[in-house]
Amino acid sequence: MATCCLSEEDRAAVRRSREIDRNLQAEKRQYRAEIKILLLGAGESGKSTFLKQMRIIHGEDFDDDARLTFRPTIYLNVMKGAKTLVRAMRTLSIQIQDDSNEEFCDILGNYKSSILEPQDFMQYVEPLKALWNDGGIQNAFSRRNEFQLGDSVSFFLDKLDEIGRPDYIPSTGDVLYSRKDTKNIVEYKTNIQGTPFRFVDVGGQRSQRQKWYQCFDCVTAILFFVGSSSFDEALLEDRTTNRLVESRNIFETIANNMAFSKLPVILMFNKTDLLTKKVPQSKISDYFPNLPFVGDPHKLSDVQGFLVHMFDSVRQDRSHDLYYHFTTAVDTGNMTFVFNAIRDTILRDHIAML
Repeated sequence: MATCCLSEEDRAAVRRSREIDRNLQAEKRQYRAEIKILLLGAGESGKSTFLKQMRIIHGEDFDDDARLTFRPTIYLNVMKGAKTLVRAMRTLSIQIQDDSNEEFCDILGNYKSSILEPQDFMQYVEPLKALWNDGGIQNAFSRRNEFQLGDSVSFFLDKLDEIGRPDYIPSTGDVLYSRKDTKNIVEYKTNIQGTPFRFVDVGGQRSQRQKWYQCFDCVTAILFFVGSSSFDEALLEDRTTNRLVESRNIFETIANNMAFSKLPVILMFNKTDLLTKKVPQSKISDYFPNLPFVGDPHKLSDVQGFLVHMFDSVRQDRSHDLYYHFTTAVDTGNMTFVFNAIRDTILRDHIAML
């Protein structure tokens, strides 16, 4: 367009238009270069913990101020977990071992999930310690597959002396074990060896899954998280659906969606640490009588093979291999090793698609 005959106002408008065009082209180049990884899976499968690990692994560890922001969440995890144990003990008709602890059960029963300051939490520490050491509560805890209990509850109850101090600052491990439902879309951006990565975490509860479709544009890869140790647990939302079945059903929808037919969908069988402890005590084959089990249900490698087949069998497109890893999201060393492998897979497939 010739600008010699234009007014100063029109020339300014042309300059603004060209600047907008240049910015749009730059954004398009950035989006093509950016690796966008979508974290999907049912609730409490480890997506948010993985996101925290990405921050730690890539040089943005939590300082004291950042870790202090998790203190109210940890207090809430402890209080709600202990309250759940008291309620489960009564529901399962388990008797409290020490009658003097009955008063503490009532104290916890009156807790209304409010935000606690250190001075507020301190008044609960001794009752919590007495209950956690009570045989009745321990009996209920041993039957936790019969009700919904957060994985971090025992971790925090075992360190009440530390958490109960007025000057308590959560450690990095405490931050990783802390649990808060993801209600909104959470993103973390970082530059890894010159390549921009964007991780997108979306809530996994049923009420949050309608938000997943808002995040599907320009996705490079999907990490689908599975709580591998949840094979003998029921879903929080309806108390009847097996949590592993729910996870497989979601994966079936994602894996067979035509929008993702050319994308790497990587299965993250998380909570291997908990699975390792559970396998000797619980037979996975008892919970899936209609699925063939090969091997020893009390042998970890055979159980892991069963899990892989269980999810792989729902894929309709057999033209490419299934990518999967067994992980422990709270273990930084494990996640560093696994992410390096994931990164190489994603970059290789991304380059092939360009």
